[in-house]
Amino acid sequence: MSGIGERPNRKKTIFTVKVQPRASRQELIRVSETEFRARLTSPPEKGRANDELLKLLADYLGLPPSALRIIRGQSSRVKLIESL
Repeated sequence: MSGIGERPNRKKTIFTVKVQPRASRQELIRVSETEFRARLTSPPEKGRANDELLKLLADYLGLPPSALRIIRGQSSRVKLIESL
């Protein structure tokens, strides 16, 4: 029995994403089960590219953006993202 505020048993997954900011078009390519390549139109300034990445990945996975978080690579092109 789950208590109030607990999430149902959902498996945490960690994805590796290689990002290309300031691309001419937005695109997400799945390379393997846990690896993606992302082209983002936003510049890598003030977290804009990270926000765009989380929204794009969340849309692809059918999750809300709040269910994803960057656990490594905040200012790097290679990021580790955890789905909660």
